[in-house]
Amino acid sequence: MKITAAEVNKLRKQTGAGMMDCKKALQEAEGDFDAAVDILRKKGQKVAAKRSDRDAAEGLVLAQTTPDGKKGVMVVVNCETDFVAKNEDFGKFANKILEAAISSAPADLEGLKQLPFDGNGMTIGEKIIEQTGVIGEKIDLSGYEQVSAETVYAYNHPGNKLAAMVGLNKTGDLEEVAKDVAMQVAAMNPVALDKDQVPQEAIDREIEVGKDLAIQEGKPEELAEKIAMGRLNKFFQESTLLNQQYVKDSKKSIAQYLKEFDSGLTVTDFKRMALGE
Repeated sequence: MKITAAEVNKLRKQTGAGMMDCKKALQEAEGDFDAAVDILRKKGQKVAAKRSDRDAAEGLVLAQTTPDGKKGVMVVVNCETDFVAKNEDFGKFANKILEAAISSAPADLEGLKQLPFDGNGMTIGEKIIEQTGVIGEKIDLSGYEQVSAETVYAYNHPGNKLAAMVGLNKTGDLEEVAKDVAMQVAAMNPVALDKDQVPQEAIDREIEVGKDLAIQEGKPEELAEKIAMGRLNKFFQESTLLNQQYVKDSKKSIAQYLKEFDSGLTVTDFKRMALGE
């Protein structure tokens, strides 16, 4: 049967597939538009299966807050090459996923994949499979985080390969200080908010390593644990956000910087995501 250019163009606009792929799908579906969409999706599924072992190490990391500034979300949308990551259409695709995350705030990554994509009848997970077929690279949604607080700030590092969010316990004119702390998170990658939030297994590992190092350095075994505890305190200073040296002024910690701005101000939560981590 004859397939019109208008039908092909409509299918191309909805799916993002190439003109010839759309024409072939419509011909195979004998002009049935919905069946043609399914044909293209199945093509995407085949491509996705074929590329399941490929490394989707490039992509975009995007963070944004809700209009009231009380919640922030962050997503990692992956592809195989930097060329695709910089493509305008891929950027729009990733931002639509971010918008869905902001508006619905699903509990986890799987919940995000089940959300509708832009009202086109597909879930986000299904759209990812379809886009794998359209683009010809493995596409993945590998990360999703959220932060809720009185004030949430989202920092997107230039290039969109790294993002961070921080939650503060107060409201007001806090954009500058919140940005400074979010940039600290991005740059220094703390493992926890304070030493109380460091997992016990991480603490045990640091103590064990500290003991071994002390003994290797020739220190008496009875002093090894004391030396290890000193190294543990240094670990807390270097690896927990509130105790880290402030990168813009190494004479003060992040906790001190916040207190100088407002004596009761502190960070209640933070998240950081980067490509390849």
